[in-house]
Amino acid sequence: MPINKVGIKGLRHPITVLDRSQGLQHTVASINMFVDLPHNYKGTHMSRFVELLYLFKPEVSLKKFSVILEQMKAHLNAASAHVEVVFPYFIEKKAPVSRSPGLMDYTCKIIGSSEPDGRVDLITEVIVPISSVCPCSKEISKFGAHNQRGEVRLQTRFKKFIWLEDMIEIVESAASCDVFSVLKRVDEKCVTEKGFSNPKFVEDIVRDIAIRLKQDRNITWFSVSAENFESIHNHSAYAHITSD
Repeated sequence: MPINKVGIKGLRHPITVLDRSQGLQHTVASINMFVDLPHNYKGTHMSRFVELLYLFKPEVSLKKFSVILEQMKAHLNAASAHVEVVFPYFIEKKAPVSRSPGLMDYTCKIIGSSEPDGRVDLITEVIVPISSVCPCSKEISKFGAHNQRGEVRLQTRFKKFIWLEDMIEIVESAASCDVFSVLKRVDEKCVTEKGFSNPKFVEDIVRDIAIRLKQDRNITWFSVSAENFESIHNHSAYAHITSD
């Protein structure tokens, strides 16, 4: 019986990714690697996945993904190959008023697959923390409005290279306010008032992101979801849009 995917999951490995401001950034990834297995093979060679990855040390980038996928197919005698790389990505971000610097970490993911016909599919994903203020709460309350931290998950397919920073900036610009690692009192005042003056439902957030992406000719496909971890409910609010 043939198997669709067989391989290794959760391999921790140092990688180097492109950094828009610094050139390169070193981080540690959790990597999944799979190939298909024909019916006439009892099993695959698990050690070959690790050996192959070691040959590319430590560069695992979008530029190298196609090469890695094709090498997997060749070394493991497979028709298709799949790689998923999840890693923390750090961006220096200054507080809005005091300009105090701090590092924000974002969970990023690159998903690649090579089909039997040689077609390669690449998807880039970012998970971005945000804050939102409820428009309904603001409208009906005499004092204040409930706000919460949320999380936006954005995936894109593209014609040319896209920076992780660009994807993150698109998400943060659609929130009531973005999230910072360092805030002084003047900064707390700023982000509180900014969020209050820019209330957003999860529906607003995903729509605003989708509008930006539809205007970008480099983006061929996207999937965006927003989840608010509600401060006055014991459940989350959620919205999701996938392009055609």
